Amino acid sequence: MTTSTAGFRPVLWAPGDWNAFFGFGTNILVNMLVLTGLLRFVLKMPDSLVFGRILPAMGLMMCLSTFYYAFLAYRLAKRTGRNDVCALPSGISVPHMFIVTFVIMLPIALKTNDPIQGWEAGLVWVFFQSFILMIGGFIAPIIRRITPRAALLGTLAGVSITFISMRPALEMYQTPVIGLTCFGVILVSWLGGFKYPKGIPAGLVAIAVGMIIAWGSNLVGLNYGGLSLKGVGDAFANFGFNVPIPAVNHVFSGFQYLSVILVTAIPFGIYDLVEAMDNVESAEAGGDPYPTTRVLTADGVVSLIGCLMGNPYINAVYIGHPGWKGMGGRIGYSAAVGVMVIILSWFGIISLMLAIVPVVAISPILLYIGMLIGAQAFQTTPKGHAPAIVLGLTPHVAAWAKTLMDGALAVAGTSAVALGFDKLANVGVLYPGLRTLGGGAILTGLVLAAVGAFVIDKKFVNAAAFALAGAVLTFFGFMHGEAVGIAVTPTVAVAYGIVAVFLYALSRYPALAPALTGSGEVMAATPAE
Repeated sequence: MTTSTAGFRPVLWAPGDWNAFFGFGTNILVNMLVLTGLLRFVLKMPDSLVFGRILPAMGLMMCLSTFYYAFLAYRLAKRTGRNDVCALPSGISVPHMFIVTFVIMLPIALKTNDPIQGWEAGLVWVFFQSFILMIGGFIAPIIRRITPRAALLGTLAGVSITFISMRPALEMYQTPVIGLTCFGVILVSWLGGFKYPKGIPAGLVAIAVGMIIAWGSNLVGLNYGGLSLKGVGDAFANFGFNVPIPAVNHVFSGFQYLSVILVTAIPFGIYDLVEAMDNVESAEAGGDPYPTTRVLTADGVVSLIGCLMGNPYINAVYIGHPGWKGMGGRIGYSAAVGVMVIILSWFGIISLMLAIVPVVAISPILLYIGMLIGAQAFQTTPKGHAPAIVLGLTPHVAAWAKTLMDGALAVAGTSAVALGFDKLANVGVLYPGLRTLGGGAILTGLVLAAVGAFVIDKKFVNAAAFALAGAVLTFFGFMHGEAVGIAVTPTVAVAYGIVAVFLYALSRYPALAPALTGSGEVMAATPAE
């Protein structure tokens, strides 16, 4: 028996869309506050750029995305004759929001002492990410099939622990009355499962508590959080109607940093593909099958539009479709969030919200995000691969330490070269090692973790292949180098080649293979005795 859907018209707004709108809308609002805080207080970008160029472009991109996914949901509902179809949630990719800020834009802004150049570098990063997404639907399954999850998630965990988690953690302990209190509010809900009255999101509760403490402290002269009535008054100066303005010239200006950008754009483009596929699979498991290629293409297209209009952050399908569907969300909530984003970003309302919300109240949210990204690497991979994940973390620790050191020395008016590597080594700072290990940390962590995972699994041919890939990538500067070139670190490339030959030789030595595998089961790594 077949059911005709020719005359079926899906309901555009269901009662449950209100729940999904307030829940998902709050999530998006918190992300926008965090993003704006990063632009203003970390990257030190002028308000004219933040509120006049970047936020309007970001609002356009997110509106296009949420409207498109509402349209896809409408088509799916009409085709299937169902009114329970839920639109895919989407917005700024949260992990990549921090990565492009701290790994791309901040180093270039500090190096050039010009936040505009940092912004331009971010635009180029998204430009390439967009094309990787658009064409990646055809190659993502292959990459996913040949690369261990420990490698893909391990290198991301390295970024989360260093460049995402550490700064907000330090900020929290600079103003612990707000930071730790808000962190506790978040932890009991997001980790402990505690539900706040009326289902109010924990992130919103934390921000409210931070505001109460900050403004209350002003009444007794303590001024926790650095808020003031003057700041609120100044925020009204950013009110106005700002529409996106093409930024194509700025995109091409950022191409001067292409060699640095490609080192991270390629691996994180791959991660985007895997993440998008996972989230589409999650929606299909919840009863709503969406076409993967169309979703990936849409993310790439809207990200490219946002980039060309001045937005240095990429769009992504969010995880959580089953949750919004279970809350009653259908088609309308997605489009409604798109309208909300336009209002917040085009009229400068975010400026006022930042003037009344202490930044340190947002820091615990950033730390929590970093915690989850780091934990995911261990929770969703085989237990025996844990040492490989830790191996993938080490390049990021080196890169983070070098970044702090370079910044401190620059403030002091000197550099590691000027001080001398020998003097630094005498106090335990092996600067050349930090520079080499931390160069191209994203790909370095991925290759090291992949080699480690395959060695643990006794798959020496696979491990040799990744070691050989490491040799090639290192030779051209994608790994262990700060820019792409020829023979950037040749001795390291040769070392990877030697390791590749050694691993391949192990795979061809018949007497060794049975002894290594024992009963044929993969054994957990154990310390040497």
